[in-house]
Amino acid sequence: MTDEIIDDSHEETFVQTLSPQTAHDWIARWDVQQEGYLPDREDRFTALVDAVEAAAGRPDPLVIDLGCGPGSLAVRLLARLPQATVAAVDADPLLLSLGRSGYGHVRGLSFTRLDLRVPGWSDALTLDRPADVAVSTTALHWLAEDHLRAVYAEVASVLRPGGLLLNGDHLDTGDTTPVLSGLEKLVHDRETARRFAEGRPEDWAQWWQATAADPALAGLMAERERMLAAAELDHTESPLLSTHVAALRDAGFAEVGTLWQRGNNRLLAAVTPPRP
Repeated sequence: MTDEIIDDSHEETFVQTLSPQTAHDWIARWDVQQEGYLPDREDRFTALVDAVEAAAGRPDPLVIDLGCGPGSLAVRLLARLPQATVAAVDADPLLLSLGRSGYGHVRGLSFTRLDLRVPGWSDALTLDRPADVAVSTTALHWLAEDHLRAVYAEVASVLRPGGLLLNGDHLDTGDTTPVLSGLEKLVHDRETARRFAEGRPEDWAQWWQATAADPALAGLMAERERMLAAAELDHTESPLLSTHVAALRDAGFAEVGTLWQRGNNRLLAAVTPPRP
C-alpha cells in the first residue's frame, strides 16, 4: 500500500522543514513497512531503473515520478543515473516533507505537491523539454478509472516520441483469467505472510499511527487531515490490469506490456509512438 494521490489544489498550502535525521528515520521506517507488503520491492525498483537506463537513450534523462511518496524510487534512480532530472509529484504534505528534508540535497531531484486528478497538473512542473520517461510505483491504482485515463492521456502529452511509462503496482487479471488471477494473488499473499511472520514488521496502519504520535510531525499531520477532509473521494480504485492497458492504449501509447512480474506484482510498461 502507498498513499492516496489526493489534494484540493495545485497550491503549496503548507511547508514544514524537518531535520534530515528525522526525515531519514521516518523514511527508513516507511521503506521497511512497504517491504512487508512487497518482499520483492527492491527487485521491482531495480527492474524499473534498468528499463529507464536502457530506454532513455541519453545519460541525463528527464523523468516524472507520479505519486512519489517520500522519494524512495527517485533516489534509487538518481543513484544509478546521477545526471538525470527527476520531477517528483505527490499530494501528501507529510510524505513530501520527508522527501524534501531527507533528499533535498540530491542533485536533479525536485518535489512538487500536485493533485493528479486535476487536469493540467503537468503545467506546474514547467518542464523545459518533453520528458523521456514517466514512472510510478504502488500509487496509480488509487485513482478511479476516469481520473486514471486523464492522467495517462496527460502523461502521453508530455512524453517525447518513443518515450516510456513504467508503472509498478499490484494489478490483477481477474476479469480475464480468474484462475490465474487467484494464483497470482495467492503467490503474493503467501510471500507477504511469510515476511510478516519473520519478526512482524510495522504495517501500514501502525506507521501512520506512529507518525501521528510524533510531535515533530504534528503540523504536517494536521495539514494532511485538512487535506483528507477537503478532498472529494469516491473511494473507487483501478486495480485491474485490463483497465490500465485499455486506458494506456486509448491515451495513444503504441505498445503496452508487462516487463517484470512476481505474483500479481508487476511492472507495466507503455511506449509512445515514435516520431514519424
